Amino acid sequence: MKKQVLGLFIFGLCFASSAHALKFTNQFVEFELPYKWNCSLEGAEWVCQSQDEQKRRDAIIVLAAKLKGDQDTLDKYQEYLMKPRAFAAPNGKSVTSQPKYTEVKQLNQHPWVVSLHLESEIPGFYTRYLATVKQDIGVLVTYSINKNKYQEYSTQFEDMVKSLKVFRKPGSGINTNVGQSIFAQAQMPGSFTQQSVFGEASPSPASTAAGTKPKNDGGDDNLGMLALLGAVVVAFIIIKKRRRGA
Repeated sequence: MKKQVLGLFIFGLCFASSAHALKFTNQFVEFELPYKWNCSLEGAEWVCQSQDEQKRRDAIIVLAAKLKGDQDTLDKYQEYLMKPRAFAAPNGKSVTSQPKYTEVKQLNQHPWVVSLHLESEIPGFYTRYLATVKQDIGVLVTYSINKNKYQEYSTQFEDMVKSLKVFRKPGSGINTNVGQSIFAQAQMPGSFTQQSVFGEASPSPASTAAGTKPKNDGGDDNLGMLALLGAVVVAFIIIKKRRRGA
C-alpha cells in the first residue's frame, strides 16, 4: 500500500512538472520555455519573455537565424565569442564585456558554441549565447538575465538549454539574404533603433549589425555573427518602446 501511495505521489510530481513546461517550436529550434513565458515574432527575430509584468525586466530570450555565409561556422562563432565585446551604453560611456567561458557542447546530439558574457548586450546583465549551424542556416539563441537575478533564473534556463533542439524548416523568421544583416529584412522604424532600453539616445544597433565596425570587431569576417548578435539589443529596444506606448 505504501509503495502504491509513493508511486502515485511521484507520478503527481512528474505530472505537475510537465504541466508547467511549455514547449516552444518555430522554424529552426525547439525548447521548453520557463513557466509562464511566451514568444512572439518581432520582425526578423523571435522574442520570449515572462507574462508576469513584475518579471519582464528580469530576463529575455532572443532567437535568430540566417542563411549561412562563409563566416557562419562553429570555429568562427567560437573565435568571435571568446573575445570581449564593446558597445556604447545609454550614458555614452563605452562598456566592454567580461567573457566568462566559451566552449563547444553537445546538446541533444548536436554541437553548439556556448558562451557566457557579463555586460555584452545590456549593462548589468549576463548574456549566454548558443550558436550553431544546421544545413544551410546559422542559428543563434541567447538569453539575458539581470546579474542580481542570475541565480534565481539559472535553473529554469539550464532546463531550457538541455531541451534545445535545432532543425531546418522553411518559413518566416529566417533571413534569406546571405549578404545582408538580418535586420535589413526587418524594416525597423528609426525610433526603435535610436532609443535605448533606458530611454536615452544611443547609437543604432541595427546600423552596427549592418556593417559599422564596433570595437574589437573583425570587420567583414564577423558580419554574419554580428547580424545575429544584434538581435538581442533590438529586441530590448522593441520591448521598451512598446511599454512607453502602453
